[in-house]
Amino acid sequence: MKKVLTIVCVLCLSITIIQAQVPTDSTATTNDSILWSSDMKGVTIKAQRQLIKQEIDRVGYDVQADEESKTLTVMDMLRKVPMVTIDGEDNILIRGNGNYKIYKNGHLDPNLTRNAKEVLKAMPASAVKRIEVITEPGAREDAEGVNAILNIVMMDNRRMEGVTGSVNGSYSTQNNPTIGGYLTTQLGKAIMSVDYGYNNMSKQQTDNSIVTERTFIESGNKQHISSKGKNPGNLHYIDFNASYEIDTLNLLSASLGGYFYKVNVQGTTATSMFDANSELLYRYDDTYWLPDYNHHSWNGRLDYEHKTRRKGEQFTLSYMLALTRQHSGQEDVYTNIVNTPFPYSGMFIRSREHFTEHTFQADYVRPLWEFHRLEVGIKYIDRRNKSENGQDYYNASMLPINTAFNHSAQIAATYADYLYSKGKWSARAGLRYEYSYLKGRYPDNTIADFHKHLHDYVPQASMKYQINDRQSLKLGYTTSITRPGITYLNPSIVSTPTRISFGNAHLVSTRQQTLALTYMYIGQKLTVQFVPHYSYYHNGIVSVVYSQNDILYSTYSNNLSQHRWQLEGYVQWKPFDGTTAVANINFTDNHAENTASGIKQHLTSMFYYANIAQKLPWKLLFTAYAYGQFGHSPMNIYSYSCPFHRYAFTLQRSFLKDDRLTVRLTANTPFHKKVHDKSRTTQGDILGWSDAENVANGRYFKVSVSYRFGKLKASVKKTETSIENDDIVGGITKGR
Repeated sequence: MKKVLTIVCVLCLSITIIQAQVPTDSTATTNDSILWSSDMKGVTIKAQRQLIKQEIDRVGYDVQADEESKTLTVMDMLRKVPMVTIDGEDNILIRGNGNYKIYKNGHLDPNLTRNAKEVLKAMPASAVKRIEVITEPGAREDAEGVNAILNIVMMDNRRMEGVTGSVNGSYSTQNNPTIGGYLTTQLGKAIMSVDYGYNNMSKQQTDNSIVTERTFIESGNKQHISSKGKNPGNLHYIDFNASYEIDTLNLLSASLGGYFYKVNVQGTTATSMFDANSELLYRYDDTYWLPDYNHHSWNGRLDYEHKTRRKGEQFTLSYMLALTRQHSGQEDVYTNIVNTPFPYSGMFIRSREHFTEHTFQADYVRPLWEFHRLEVGIKYIDRRNKSENGQDYYNASMLPINTAFNHSAQIAATYADYLYSKGKWSARAGLRYEYSYLKGRYPDNTIADFHKHLHDYVPQASMKYQINDRQSLKLGYTTSITRPGITYLNPSIVSTPTRISFGNAHLVSTRQQTLALTYMYIGQKLTVQFVPHYSYYHNGIVSVVYSQNDILYSTYSNNLSQHRWQLEGYVQWKPFDGTTAVANINFTDNHAENTASGIKQHLTSMFYYANIAQKLPWKLLFTAYAYGQFGHSPMNIYSYSCPFHRYAFTLQRSFLKDDRLTVRLTANTPFHKKVHDKSRTTQGDILGWSDAENVANGRYFKVSVSYRFGKLKASVKKTETSIENDDIVGGITKGR
């Protein structure tokens, strides 16, 4: 109760202060603030585009209104978006959580969702119109929903017709070249676009080292592991979109996208075990490499949209196919062996995972009467996972291990969403029902097959009040369900000399409930957002880690109970012409418990991002920014990550007519060659710490170039609704 009162008091105080600063100028608008100044010769008009816009279900960031977008990547821009934070390993968090999905132009993009940080580091922000954080997406997605949706809206200029394109590239002192391009063209009623990106991950950039120390409580023995490695490789992504306008009421659209990479992983590890008196028990060195490590995924979508003569009424049919193939093979050779407890001198571990998903969906939108609208729909998903694993041991009598596991899910859903909007009030309420049939099968018949029938009802509701032209207040309640992926479900045992891991085929879906209050003020010089919210679930999927005979075992169970209080804040301030300051924070108070083991964890942390941009003479733009974490952020029920801080400086200038050519110079952490990501394990059977040297986020200098060409005439049209599947964690469909 104290936390609730504190949050409410802070929010009310902030609103009071901001209201006291609101001018009485009735010409203020929420999107484009117009400043008028007059002199003896006439009137001068200055237009300042606002970066932030709030709607009933989302907050949008206008990327094109940010001058730095010409040469930044989408990953860079995300740090400026409200409710989005990025941790020390470049993992994207929304509302402090990594459980979300990514859309492109309002549709699920499986490639982006699986490999977000890799792809978004290569995607130029100049090709993006805006970035939206959808916090209350409605009953249409909620049952299969997650904590939030990140929607990346690509450039869409329908005012003209013709051809446009852009190319971009960068090179850093870490020998990390990137290139990309975007092209849109029109042939009759057909409009097509293609987007391609390439990122070369060099040895220098991927150089990594980590030191880990573990103490086993039962024996008192201490394990020390030191590893160094590199994983250079090549990353490609491509996205093709097309649309055909049959007539003014009928539209066909299609897309095909792919993401693929091959990495040469190699390194060495030194492992030693000491007893409680620091006497050596055993040691060995491990030289490892992955001669067969590649990943590729493709997704295609087809949509048909029909609009009636009634304004706002439309019917949409959609189909989506998603494919992922991931193959890996790791070879380990052990040398300098002293008293090791295992009888082999090396091993080869191979893994193959296949994911195939077919989705069919029908949506209908019907305005009922003035101010009221109804959305209904049905959806069917056929999802199939296959996993094969094997282990061969060198110079030992141990037999090879080969396992296979197939998992399928058929999901049928129906939903209804009601929307109301009149004057200063808008509201949304909906209910979704889902039936799921899950089946697990073991082709080698070593374990009995299993199946489950699940029924879920998922409500949601939100209400928004527009206090005045600049201020709004919104209250939202959401329920989401997350299902385990094949990585979490697969019971196949993967064994190394120090660790044994396996999945749990009996995991079930998790239901989470969230209540959030959002206050937003959008003024001429100041934009502020505060979002206190509370989330809870009692049967969450939790990592289970324990030890036997000084071996670390890990699996999963449905025994996580979690209460999370959060306060998110965003401030954008323009104190002077040419000066902009931005701050984005997420404060979290997290209570978690494994109800089976009784292990509890209570941690507080705050992620932050802050920058200040200043226009200089000669069309120069200078920016200084910093981001990081205060306090301890939970990694699992046993461990947490330690504070970290990063900083950088940039200088940017545009050239040629219409600023078509833009050059940007970046100095990243120039006073620190390497940075460190540290973690601590303070509960459970194994205690310890880990310290990883992060080269990629350490000192480097980079030059980025972007060039726009052609005349902008058209862009690919999109149906207003399509398919989004966003319910899986712990599988190859979610690569985080």
